Amino acid sequence: MTRDELADLLADQASYRVTQIWDGLYRHGTAPGDLTVLPLQLRARLAGNGALAPSLQADAQLEADRGATVKWRWALSDGRRIETVLMRMSSERPAAPDRANPRATVCVSSQAGCAMACGFCATGQAGFDRNLTTGEIVEQVVRARTEATRRGWRLTNVVFLGMGEPLANYDRVWPAVRRLHDDVGLSARHLTISTIGIVPGIRRLAHEDLPVSLAVSLHAANDELRSRLVPVNRRYPLAALTEACRVWQIAKGRRLSLEWALIHGVNDRRSDVVELAELARSLAAHVNLIPLNPTPGFATRGTPPEGVRAFRDRLADRGVNVTVRHNRGTDIAAACGQLAAAVAGPEPAAAAEAR
Repeated sequence: MTRDELADLLADQASYRVTQIWDGLYRHGTAPGDLTVLPLQLRARLAGNGALAPSLQADAQLEADRGATVKWRWALSDGRRIETVLMRMSSERPAAPDRANPRATVCVSSQAGCAMACGFCATGQAGFDRNLTTGEIVEQVVRARTEATRRGWRLTNVVFLGMGEPLANYDRVWPAVRRLHDDVGLSARHLTISTIGIVPGIRRLAHEDLPVSLAVSLHAANDELRSRLVPVNRRYPLAALTEACRVWQIAKGRRLSLEWALIHGVNDRRSDVVELAELARSLAAHVNLIPLNPTPGFATRGTPPEGVRAFRDRLADRGVNVTVRHNRGTDIAAACGQLAAAVAGPEPAAAAEAR
């Protein structure tokens, strides 16, 4: 429900009841039927309203990295499955006295399945089912925040890097971003939308009023290779993609992130370093290298650790700001799409991938 729809539902109540319920849902993650500030009769009435009921039912919850990574497989009301991953953020620096609790990031899904058909992605191999609603997206964050709080963590970051392409579901994703900022209370700069390169969506983001972060899953810096790895590149080639990124940068004054999943012998060669460095420097972008984990159905394998380090060092030597993402939750299929595909039983597939 939108806030206006909730107000219509409560037209016979005092106006402050809308605020009590809305804050209960978004600030505190409490179902209306459990809001003790409400009269029992009203709580019972709201508990029976399907539009206010939870939309996610956990049918798998797994942990990895000594409890620092939690992954859920949710069953939706129509039986489709999506995934959410909660990760405690590590830091070598001691926490400030007023920030003793470690920070956490949640990776959320925006679609059930994905239509982008990237061959090295488990979600892309599974195909597309449907867009998630705004409520289904926001509820992933609220449920993850509840778990983070229970563990003594502070949920500070949200990344749209789970199942699906966020900008292909723009009309539901952006209202979710607004609710996460306005109602859940998260900083816009700590909300990151990751896209495979949907140019119209990037241009729309440039005109929005919230300065959310943008990450582009690049994976190749020439059109021939990128079209093989990322089929949507045939529709939005690199020239159009980089121009849209420049429009976003000028409008927002923010640094762009480029995601690069390293695939052995495919996009980890010296020629790839040269091409990526040239593109990254032209956009003053940060490069985030992702060691690719094996995905069933994709014949190649990820670059070995020594190759990842060499690729990173060569980029740095060319003046590129670069980091390597630490793999999380490999033993629980924590990368998007793997656990949702394992619907036949409680155990996930052993392998995991990284988008």
